[in-house]
Amino acid sequence: MNPKLQLQQESVIRLEMRPPDIEGKGEINQSALVRNALRMRPDLIVMGEIRGAEALEMMQAMATGPEGSLTTVRADSPHDAISRLENMVSMAGARLLRKVARAQIASAITVVVQLNRLPDGQHKVTSMQEITGIDGEVLTMQEFFNFRQTGRGTNGKITGYFQATGIRPTFFEQLRDYGVNLQTSIFDPSKRYQ
Repeated sequence: MNPKLQLQQESVIRLEMRPPDIEGKGEINQSALVRNALRMRPDLIVMGEIRGAEALEMMQAMATGPEGSLTTVRADSPHDAISRLENMVSMAGARLLRKVARAQIASAITVVVQLNRLPDGQHKVTSMQEITGIDGEVLTMQEFFNFRQTGRGTNGKITGYFQATGIRPTFFEQLRDYGVNLQTSIFDPSKRYQ
């Protein structure tokens, strides 16, 4: 099998799921892969799409384990992605209250990046939102970048630009601690990026 993600760094270990054999034995699911990855004390975990009960394992790993881990979820919007995660966490059989599941998600995830396939076939990042916490029982988010569609070019391709919303994410200072030196001007809503 040829994986979609080809990482060129040193010390990358790839783990793959395996279906059960004809006798129903030997299955390796995503939850088992996350648990085994954590035993290796990784710097980060990159997991493909989560679709079910493994969401709880991944949220716990992201909340307590390596910084910078990521995974994908199919959803129509960042808010829908969070709702889907809540549902998948409840599928794990841990009988968590919705409020507890939201707290787990808020603790685990910093940024939700929405990637859409546009009608012309292009894949574009259309929204970047930060999870800022929980207000009562509602998980709160703020968008700090988005894609603005302006029309279609002569070749039929959708045209547009990326723009900051004017909100500087709360993790901005933390990025500097990790050696990522972004200029604050990147969050100026008057600037447009191609």
